[in-house]
Parts: sequence; C-alpha cells; structure tokens
Amino acid sequence: MYHTRLPHNFYKPLAIGAPAPWRERPLRAERMVHFFPPHLEKVRAKIPELVRQCDVLCGNLEDAIPVEDKAAARAGFIEVARTNDFSETGLWVRVNCLNSPWILDDLEQIVAQAGNIVDVLMIPKVEGPWDLHFVDQYVALLEARHGITRPIMLHALIETAEGVRNVDTIAGATPRLHGMSLGPADLAASRGMKTTRVGGGHPDYGVLGDPVPGDDAAPRAFVQQDLWHYSVARIVDACVAHGLRPFYGPFGDIRDEAGCEAQMRNVFVMGMVGAWSLAPNQVEIARRVFSPNVAEVRFARRVLEALPTGSGVAMIDGKMQDDATWKQAKVIVDLARLVARKDPALAEAYGFTDGG
Repeated sequence: MYHTRLPHNFYKPLAIGAPAPWRERPLRAERMVHFFPPHLEKVRAKIPELVRQCDVLCGNLEDAIPVEDKAAARAGFIEVARTNDFSETGLWVRVNCLNSPWILDDLEQIVAQAGNIVDVLMIPKVEGPWDLHFVDQYVALLEARHGITRPIMLHALIETAEGVRNVDTIAGATPRLHGMSLGPADLAASRGMKTTRVGGGHPDYGVLGDPVPGDDAAPRAFVQQDLWHYSVARIVDACVAHGLRPFYGPFGDIRDEAGCEAQMRNVFVMGMVGAWSLAPNQVEIARRVFSPNVAEVRFARRVLEALPTGSGVAMIDGKMQDDATWKQAKVIVDLARLVARKDPALAEAYGFTDGG
C-alpha cells in the first residue's frame, strides 16, 4: 500500500492552476517560533516590534483560544498578515485540528485573504500521512481558486502516540511539508504519561546511582532524565532523512528559565533547529541556544578554509581534521550564515561582513 504519490508525480501540482510544489524549500533562521494570540488587539499592536525580535511569528488559532474567540482569532491573524512587513521573519499560523468545526474556515479564509503572505500552515495532531494528504489537496484547490503564486508550506505537529509511530510516513507525505514539531503536553496525555508538565523533565523520572559501598544508609545520587529523548530522536531522524526541519514545542513553565534553556540545549545538540517560545524571555533563550557559538563558528570556518574541497587531512591547533570533521564544520557554518541574515550583531561576531 502506497502512502504517498509515486516519484514521477510527487512534484506535480494537485490542482489545475496551483503553484508547483517547492523542490528546494526556502531556508531562513528559525531559532524561535513565537506564538501570539491574534484575537487580542493589544498583541496585534506589538507585531512590528516582534517582527524585529523573532525569526518566526506564529498566530495561534487552536489551543488556548476560547471557542467564542475562534473567528476573531482568524480575522486577527489575517489582519496581522495584511498590515505588516515581515521581510526575513517567517509568518506561520497554527490552524484548528482537522476534526474541529473551524478548520475549513481557517484554511479557506487564510488562503483567500493572506495566501501570498503566510509561509506555513501548522497542522495540529497529525497522526499519519492521510491527514497531510487531505490538507495538501484542499490547500492546492484553494491556491488555484485564489491565484496564489507560491506554494504554502505545511508543518506537522506531532502530539499523539500514533503520530510518533508514523513520523517516517508523515515526513514523506507531501513536498509541501516544511518540518515537524514535538507537542509534549498532548503527547503525554495520549501515552498516559504520569505528568502534568508541558515539556521538560519530571522529578520522578531519572536514574538512581549505585549504593555507597559499606554504607547502605548513605544517600544515593539521583539524576533526572529527559522524558522526550526518544520522541525527539524519532522526529529528528524522520525530518533529516526527508530534508525537513525538526522543532521542539512549548516549555510551559515561563518562570523556569534554567529548565527551559536546558531542554532547548538538549534538543539543539540532538539536531533540532529551533523551539517554540511563549513569552519574551523564551525568545531570548531560544536566540541564545540555537545560535551557533561564536568560537565554534570561527573554528569551523578555519576547517573549511583548510579543506576547501572536503577531502584530505589538515592539522589545526593540534587537532586532526578530515572529511568527517569538514562535514561537521559545514553544518555549523551553514547554520551561522542563516542566523547572520537575521542578526547583524552575530553576523559581525561570526566574521560574515556581508551579513551571511
């Protein structure tokens, strides 16, 4: 049974008059995906300032938006899209879930009124390729009807056990797919996990050190572990294998900046490219965590300069560099160039005088 189109049809538009899917997805810095409630006028007034501060802004139409405010949130997002200049800042929207009474109006009105502005539609609770096939086809029809000139990308929010199980087929479902985010709160509920926290660890989940020899009464060391390691790894592998971008979702305790930073650092090391931010302090944490270290970037540039073709061997500061370390260096430098396009101060620190 095929879960996606055959290769010779994969990049064909799904509707007559719809734009052809991206073959090379646009690349930009996406260190933080900052969520905002678009039904609030005071929040909409802050969008120009947030555009300067954030890599991605995501209007939230789903969770945390009261039922009576769903239509206002949709209209507020469209107003934000049509009245602001986003330049190098991405504009996303998390629409309502596919079994909700609001999803069809979300898709139809956003594509009709902001389809040439919005970059990504985030789809909640994606459980298999069938969910993306539906959205892919429907959005293509709307693009054709409303004369959209560039394909709108989709982003899959993985927040159920079935979604984690199917990340590989989800990743290959459509060329419209931008990436995936881990949604830890709904995933915890789906799995029956014994935690009420939104992201982060749990004091009961850890490894107990060995007993102290000869002293059975001595306290034993306890190290808290990462509840999300397995799910993060599954999403990273599926995304990287398909050329997509993996993200961590929300960290709910706004006051726990150290815990938020630790969680973001874990997923950054594992290969995720960004994380959601729910408040201004988390924007700064994500900027700090997901921007490559200046010293590492400068060293990586030296590796690329010493091995311009990626082959051979070079010694730099007493350390041997070869094709494997060249690949690692290129990952760091490529990411730094994306960040430099958005962040002039880091561009200068990295040594990219042309801005990246």
